[in-house]
Amino acid sequence: MDARAFREYDIRGIVGQEILDDDVIRIGRTFATYMRQQHRHHIVVGRDCRLSSKPFRDLLIEGLLAGGMDIVDIGVCPTPLLYFALRHLERDGGIMITASHNPPDYNGFKICNGFDTISGEEIQKLRRLMESGDYVSGRGKAEEYDILTPYADFVLKTIHIPKPLRVGLDAGNSVGGPIGLPLLRKLGCEVHPLYCDMDGTFPNHEPDPTVMENLSDLMTLVKRERLDVGVAYDGDADRLGVVDHNGDVVFGDKLMIIFAREILSRHPGATFISEVKCSKTLYDDIRSRGGKAIMWRTGHSLIKA
Repeated sequence: MDARAFREYDIRGIVGQEILDDDVIRIGRTFATYMRQQHRHHIVVGRDCRLSSKPFRDLLIEGLLAGGMDIVDIGVCPTPLLYFALRHLERDGGIMITASHNPPDYNGFKICNGFDTISGEEIQKLRRLMESGDYVSGRGKAEEYDILTPYADFVLKTIHIPKPLRVGLDAGNSVGGPIGLPLLRKLGCEVHPLYCDMDGTFPNHEPDPTVMENLSDLMTLVKRERLDVGVAYDGDADRLGVVDHNGDVVFGDKLMIIFAREILSRHPGATFISEVKCSKTLYDDIRSRGGKAIMWRTGHSLIKA
């Protein structure tokens, strides 16, 4: 397997070039060995809607079963639902098959040990274990589980929107559409959908809401319909883009300020971790309101660690 696919915080590459079918089986065998060395064997597997994700799911589970893992397959879902499933189902770890915001010819694996997404040296440990071929064997079992229903119940019990909002939702043909659209409506929002049907080729724009041109249709929709806000997802719906009522992009720094102010109103002195690319304004605003601000390395798994 191409060593370049072992990134800082996930395994990811071009399908058929950097990641082959046999590699996916070996990833399953490798993760099974890695987990069983820690006496853990109950895991969750989810996937996004890329065309390669279903075949990769089949190959990955083949490898995991051969390594003696007990698997709950939660099907097509956003990556945050995998994290939710780890706690809801009390699993030892999990794998999300996704290439996140990358183009459709990519795919990959976000890997959790416990509630932590592994990164850095642990990713390289998996690479070395995979190259050694020294795998454990066993007879695992797999079952399917509908995680969408308990997740929706959790959201509807937890979140209350005091004022009905008119929302534009650009799911980018990702996995975020089929759950985000009905949830927003159940929360009382008037939703104007864009590209909320799943299509693993991402035909309308690349699934990366941090790139301005990918938000152009949403910006137009918000201004034309005079909406309160526009929201966009990436390929596995763990990355967010926001457009305000004027059709202007609200960048991540400003979003963090909004979130931090709300959290500090309920939890004075709370600590916030953000990446090095965020502006000084964010850190100054948090500290001016009595919060603690920590600057950390870029990458979701590094932030979580």
